Amino acid sequence: MSGSDPSNDARSVADWKRAAAEAAVADVADGMTVGLGTGSTAAFAIEALGRRVRDGLDCRAVATSNRTADLASRAGITLMPLGDVAEIDLAIDGVDEIDPELRAIKGAGGAMLREKIVASAARRMIAIADRSKAVDRLGARALPVEVLPLARAFVERRLMTLRCDPILRRAEGQAVLTDQGNLIFDCHFADLGDLQALDAHLSAIPGVAGHGLFLTEIDALYLGGPQGVIRSERQPRPD
Repeated sequence: MSGSDPSNDARSVADWKRAAAEAAVADVADGMTVGLGTGSTAAFAIEALGRRVRDGLDCRAVATSNRTADLASRAGITLMPLGDVAEIDLAIDGVDEIDPELRAIKGAGGAMLREKIVASAARRMIAIADRSKAVDRLGARALPVEVLPLARAFVERRLMTLRCDPILRRAEGQAVLTDQGNLIFDCHFADLGDLQALDAHLSAIPGVAGHGLFLTEIDALYLGGPQGVIRSERQPRPD
């Protein structure tokens, strides 16, 4: 039996991402300020929003990275500086992993700090993804942590006390820098354990600028797959 064609598989995943992104962009209304995420799935949302703007939609956007700002500008979307925006109506962004409680890991694209700011400022955040990103339990992928360069060695040592293997992100032999000029440690855990406790521990380390755990920010998930887009809403926790 011959195997599947990898190019067909890649096209299917791209179609699922695009479908999820277009479903989320359909929620954008006139007058909204929209937070635009970073990554391949978010790029489909930017493309879809650009089409709606050209068709007459009145909205403004804030970008979570320089790459996103460039894509949005080329799509004809009016951008506002993130530093000037206190509240966002709707944020749309991809995820690296997301569990049934809509807790996620983000940051593969290196923009987790700005993404966290935008998500926290948003009245509503929609995560968009293909079905491969939905997991029963977070942790198969590395958890990115953004670190001030002057605190590199100190933070690395503190991260190791959390029973993880922190790997400095590199490309072509050089340390990868975020748009803020910070370093990224990709932290590999055998088990993330108590997610809220880990969130608190990471946030308390001096020199950590941000991390990719998104535990409460996501309100809805639009998940693309062979059966179309499945929408999930965050459920209130029982008392």
